[in-house]
Amino acid sequence: MPAEILSTSHGQTLVLTLRNPELRNALEPAMYAAGIEALNVAETSADIRSVVITGANGTFCAGGNLQRLLANRQQPPGVQAQSIEGLHNWIETIRAYPKPVIAAVEGAAAGAGFSLALACDLVVAARNAVFTMAYSNVALSPDGGASWSLAHALPRQAAAEILLCGDRISAERLHALGVVNRVAEPGTALDAALALAEQLGARAPNALASIKELLGDAPHASLTQHLDRERDHFVKNLHHINGGEGIAAFLEKRAPRYE
Repeated sequence: MPAEILSTSHGQTLVLTLRNPELRNALEPAMYAAGIEALNVAETSADIRSVVITGANGTFCAGGNLQRLLANRQQPPGVQAQSIEGLHNWIETIRAYPKPVIAAVEGAAAGAGFSLALACDLVVAARNAVFTMAYSNVALSPDGGASWSLAHALPRQAAAEILLCGDRISAERLHALGVVNRVAEPGTALDAALALAEQLGARAPNALASIKELLGDAPHASLTQHLDRERDHFVKNLHHINGGEGIAAFLEKRAPRYE
């Protein structure tokens, strides 16, 4: 059975499910392109307010296919480089996506699977989920933005431990470190992620897009530059139709109806 990404809608949330049952949902190049295509389609749909990425059959993602990597050692280096570019295009698409993206993690999130979860805006994990940056265990270095994501999210020593040691890390520890946002009971991570997506779906999409853009820009800007960007986004959102609706609903003590 080929590796694939299944797309289903749950209200205003698009759920993308990684499915590669023979290899615990290990990633394949075809999945990268499918993930990008699904996000591009959802971006243009006003009916979709957020996206959840999860894995089939109780496992998030085992990372890369080691048999394929071994075979690629017999190919020119450009073959593996092209494959990683496909993964990185997907990671960049997620990071720049204007709608919230939530990872719902059950079971293992290993290697590039962990990288994929880190690329999402929010991470919901089952209490018994296990995360590992297994690259150093097989004499490899990270891909999928893992070193970037962890370096931005954690103190250097914590990021170094995760990447250098390749140990299994619990959802509880990552929650304490601030990498996992919500811890759910086993088997309920997707339900918890959908509830979080519903909460976000009740907010103005333009405001959430601005927040995501500001968060993405912040590490690269001086305070003065970032204050200017915050000003511009604030003014734009105040004059958006949703700005008027949000303020009016608050003053009138009713639920807002955002476009």
